Amino acid sequence: MICQKFCVALLHWEFIYVITAFNLAYPITPWKFKLSCMPSNTTYDFFFPPGISKNTSNLNGRYEAVVETKLNSSGTYLSNLSSRTTFHCCFWSEEDKNCSVYTDDIEGKAFVTTVNSLVFQQTGANWNIQCWMKEDLKLFICNIESLFKNPFKNYDLKVHLLYVLLDVLEESPLLPQKDSFQVVQCNCSVHECCECHVPVPTAKLNNSLLMYLKITSGGAVFHSPPMSAQPINVVKPDPPLGLRMEITDTGSLKISWSSPTLVPFQLQYQVQYSENSTKYIRKTDEIVSATSLLVDSVLPGSSYGAQVRCKRLDGLGIWSDWSALLTFTTQDVIYFPPKILTAVGSNISFHCIYKNEKKIVSSKKIVWWLNLAEKIPQSQYDVVDDHISKVTFPNLNATKPRGKFTYDAVYCCNEQECHHRYAELYVIDVNINISCETDGYLTKMTCRWSPNAIQSLAGSNLQLRYHRSSLYCSDVPSIHPVSEPKDCHLQRDGFYECIFQPIFLLSGYTMWIRINHTLGSLDSPPACVIPDSVVKPLPPSSVKAEITVKIGLLKISWEKPVFPENNLQFQIRYGLSGKQVQWKMFEVYDAKLKSASLPVPDLCAVYTVQVRCKRLDGLGYWSNWSTPAHTVVMDVKVPIRGPEFWRLISEDTTKKERNVTLLWKPLMKNDSLCSVRRYVVKHHTSHNGTWLEDVGNHTKLTFLWTEQAHSVMVLAINSIGASSANFNLTFSRAISKVNIVQSLSAYPLNSSCVILSWMLSPSDYNLMYFILEWKILNEDSEIKWLRIPSSVKKYYVHEDEKHQHDADLYVIVPIIISSSILLLGILSVSHQRMKKLFWEDVPNPKNCSWAQGLNFQKRTDIL
Repeated sequence: MICQKFCVALLHWEFIYVITAFNLAYPITPWKFKLSCMPSNTTYDFFFPPGISKNTSNLNGRYEAVVETKLNSSGTYLSNLSSRTTFHCCFWSEEDKNCSVYTDDIEGKAFVTTVNSLVFQQTGANWNIQCWMKEDLKLFICNIESLFKNPFKNYDLKVHLLYVLLDVLEESPLLPQKDSFQVVQCNCSVHECCECHVPVPTAKLNNSLLMYLKITSGGAVFHSPPMSAQPINVVKPDPPLGLRMEITDTGSLKISWSSPTLVPFQLQYQVQYSENSTKYIRKTDEIVSATSLLVDSVLPGSSYGAQVRCKRLDGLGIWSDWSALLTFTTQDVIYFPPKILTAVGSNISFHCIYKNEKKIVSSKKIVWWLNLAEKIPQSQYDVVDDHISKVTFPNLNATKPRGKFTYDAVYCCNEQECHHRYAELYVIDVNINISCETDGYLTKMTCRWSPNAIQSLAGSNLQLRYHRSSLYCSDVPSIHPVSEPKDCHLQRDGFYECIFQPIFLLSGYTMWIRINHTLGSLDSPPACVIPDSVVKPLPPSSVKAEITVKIGLLKISWEKPVFPENNLQFQIRYGLSGKQVQWKMFEVYDAKLKSASLPVPDLCAVYTVQVRCKRLDGLGYWSNWSTPAHTVVMDVKVPIRGPEFWRLISEDTTKKERNVTLLWKPLMKNDSLCSVRRYVVKHHTSHNGTWLEDVGNHTKLTFLWTEQAHSVMVLAINSIGASSANFNLTFSRAISKVNIVQSLSAYPLNSSCVILSWMLSPSDYNLMYFILEWKILNEDSEIKWLRIPSSVKKYYVHEDEKHQHDADLYVIVPIIISSSILLLGILSVSHQRMKKLFWEDVPNPKNCSWAQGLNFQKRTDIL
């Protein structure tokens, strides 16, 4: 029966609580607050307004709830309380320790009773409460810590949180119904601490969260007054990340950290740090909005500790937990900066504080060394203050790697004593050349650069950055503060290649290479490129090459590429076809020309021709060479002359006939221009006149000599016509024989070569040329002949055929004079008109050693 009455009372209270909840809700603060409940039969009596059950009361119009609780009468610790005890529960905080009661007296006159929170703490039940929104903005958390004191004991603690998210924020919203509250059970530990989790949709972070607590402890059930919060205003960030300390380039201690990544608003930070040095011990607490804090006057051999926490910068918010404590101890020698990365030609400085045992060395006694091998001149020292020394390096050269060390070691020393610690100086050459090229279709620009200049810097990362201006380039390119990175890919040739596509032809692309390293970043000198000015045109097309008929010139024709539309100049290269073409160049500066004709020495050879182009104003690049074009060998003119020919005369005394055999050599291409289809012998006699005899491709003709005088001429015929200049030979029976050759000598060199020399007798004849006839004796071979200029007095006779031992050579030197009369100078030693020349089969000098002392110039005199 008692239990039933107690349950009815609770339900009745919850109904009244819900009706008045919104107006009575306690606003949750960013700091901790307390919930205290005190029995009503204490020194303070409470009065309740008309129309509300006497088991409810209104504290300060908002923050108190009255709970009628059925106690477990079997518990001896509750012997001082009746079985039905009413508790007044109140929210309060360290900032406001009073709970003010607003009520009416019996006559309806209002008055206020103020209850000191100390009374609740001493005689009632108490809890510490803190609520916040987690950093991920998905979970609202309330932490409840029990502070029960006599007459209660803590056992069987159970906590439930009832809540509702109000969709609309208005001055007089509709009151939530009892059924609209959701219940979550809080997780309680053995240490009487409970944590309640309320999920909050992202879309309702700005809505009001209305809730109250139901706490069961020591056989009693307590209901808190209603409380409300706007989740976005009570966000508790996670602690800052990555806390670190380092000595800056200016000698200060820099405490830095990273902010939590999930919060959607700016944060402020509270930093606690301490310093323990030989001079003093100090602790400091500072609030900053940046993610770092500088501490001045850092001393060597000191210890520093730091922690940091954060909360929302503007508006309400809750401080995060403190980060883990970080300690940092400075060395006995402090360099600042400890490492420097710089470019060639720059000026840099190092600072140093030197501690020797427990005393800091005076800056005037500090000396500087480079690599412990080179003392730095004192003219480069500066005294900053009593303890800080400075050294400056002007106009630096690139660091030369020393084995595995890619830096110079800078030592700060106490006169002649140097500490093992040193500073590191990295100097690299950042003059990286960037070359760009726009394709012939004007659709993309490819830029290339080599990283070889900075390969020695381990751990560096190279990146091409650029800024595009709307039109053209400035006179002096400069690095723009707003730039974009460009992806570049390493090629097989060791160059990086970056492609800009699409491109703006007239825009100025200012680009440079940024060298990123843990020590800092460096930029190469910027270069500005206009895509329209670096075009590499497509090669000329439809390239043709031919040797012109009758004119005899190498004619090259081509078609200019469609892009670019600028005037172009052309370059032609041509040469005889072969494995290694010896190119000759020809320039064409007339943009309107599409062909060129060039003289070549050999009209009957195959020529290879290529053409390329470039803008006439000199901007951009030469195109690739066109596809090779080749000439075709064909007749371009009539043969320059007919073939040289000679005659052999044979007589048949029995028949009284003379036969003449004409011998000639096939015309070479340079004379035939460029082929011979057939030979024609032209005859002329006084009796029969002139007639032609077609010989075809043969090089010999025999005919009967019957007339007193007979003239012959051999013509060469090609596809264009007959040779224009021809040799003429006249046979006459009135030929005189004149001995004009005074002497003829032979010098055998080897088995295939003989030197012939001769002397002529004085005469008035105007010689045209010599005809040299020879025959290999003891072989069935024909007489061979050569035409020799009249100015020659010595001649090498080469025989390709292999001579046998004791081979004989029969030589006759006929002489042709200007009168066209054939004079035969017969060289005779005996009554026979010939001389046999004998020589041993001499080895080829190329295959023998001259050290054997053989005389290869064995002479045989003819006269």
